[in-house]
Amino acid sequence: MKKQEIKLTTLHSGSDKLSPHRLIMKSRSEYREVPLLGRVPPASSEAVRQQMKGNRGSDTRPEIALRSALQKAGLRGYRLRWKNAPGSPDIAYVGRRVAIFVHGCFWHSCPHCQIARPRTNSEYWARKFIRNKERDERKVRELNAARWKVLELWECQIKANVESCVTKIREALIASTSHLS
Repeated sequence: MKKQEIKLTTLHSGSDKLSPHRLIMKSRSEYREVPLLGRVPPASSEAVRQQMKGNRGSDTRPEIALRSALQKAGLRGYRLRWKNAPGSPDIAYVGRRVAIFVHGCFWHSCPHCQIARPRTNSEYWARKFIRNKERDERKVRELNAARWKVLELWECQIKANVESCVTKIREALIASTSHLS
């Protein structure tokens, strides 16, 4: 089913301000309300602007480090950002139905790190991080519903000990192989 989105403006309780929201269809009769982010606010300085321009959505350093370690461990045969799996996982072992997401600690609100949040445009960033977490949760739910094993690996985990991340992946692949038999 294709997602249907409806933009609307609602009045929230306790506020006389109109705030834009988007309704996203969860099922045929159920919608959930998500605040719109609006335009990205301008960077507070040229240095911040350059730093934000340098952020990548794919082929990040943690992803490349993990893929390199997977190759060295002989765990080949994965696909990158496979579009046929719900949520397009960063790494997918399609035949074994194992999906791996490599989350950046800043963008996905790492539970292990206490990363400082931006002080300028804090309302925008708060909404952005909430939406990122909701999207991550939705992707995991969709993959679980499709009977995939999902691993979420954090940038800090990969930096600290990439071998333990590879071990987790190997264990998931072994478990999925025995489950498929």
